[in-house]
Amino acid sequence: MFKHMVKLLRGHASPSSCTTPRLFIAPAIFALLSVLLPLSGAAESLDARTIVKRAHDAAGGDTWRHARSLILKGEASFFRNGRRDTRADADSYRMWRILPGYSEDAHSANGMVRFDARRGNAVLFNISFDGENSYDQNGRIDDDAASERWKSNFGFGIIRFALGNGFDLRRMADDSVDGHACFFVQVTDPKARTTLFAIDRESYAIRMVGFDTPQGFHHRVYDNFQRREGLSFTQPRSVRLYYDGLKTADIRWLEFEVNPVIDPTIFILGASEPD
Repeated sequence: MFKHMVKLLRGHASPSSCTTPRLFIAPAIFALLSVLLPLSGAAESLDARTIVKRAHDAAGGDTWRHARSLILKGEASFFRNGRRDTRADADSYRMWRILPGYSEDAHSANGMVRFDARRGNAVLFNISFDGENSYDQNGRIDDDAASERWKSNFGFGIIRFALGNGFDLRRMADDSVDGHACFFVQVTDPKARTTLFAIDRESYAIRMVGFDTPQGFHHRVYDNFQRREGLSFTQPRSVRLYYDGLKTADIRWLEFEVNPVIDPTIFILGASEPD
């Protein structure tokens, strides 16, 4: 019956080709539309705050929003200036992060963070922030240079605080990310910095973040979301980084730990090396 209904709607069948009496076709079509249209209308009526709240819940609720620390381990490929011939593969890529309890500026360094990229025994790069100073594999970085560098790295975490006072949330035009239909929400923090998020219309997973940086417009695409049994925390295993549309990194996170104890000296490069 349903195939005949579709053919009739498209004009590929005559009423006589359907064994179901015409009397019942119209009510069936209206019944189908009465289910689909309210669902579409409900999604269209959602405001930005509701969408962000649902994204919080999908990410893990309070455990995710109030996480204190995070360790990620995996591998990555890097493309300087987005060029294929500059590809550098790290068979060990690790991040240590002590998360801030609150933030009002999406694109300033906060908490503590360290990234290590290695291929075998060779260091591709190290970069860290100990809460006050920044470092790379060559030593401490000048504060001005570090500030510009971190503006290109910090951005995603602000959505954890976006329901707080002083934040403005605005629903933007919907679009898709990697074929997944998404709500797009712009978050403006109390420092007037704007960050764009794409939130999956079905799962409410955060699939993209984008913002302006000194290096151009930066966006990251997230996929392959994972939860560990007994832990209310969603971690994307795939993260791709772009600047002005050119891919500069493809990260595959293979392991994650939530709220581990991290020695703060790890963030001072040269002071303490992790295992």
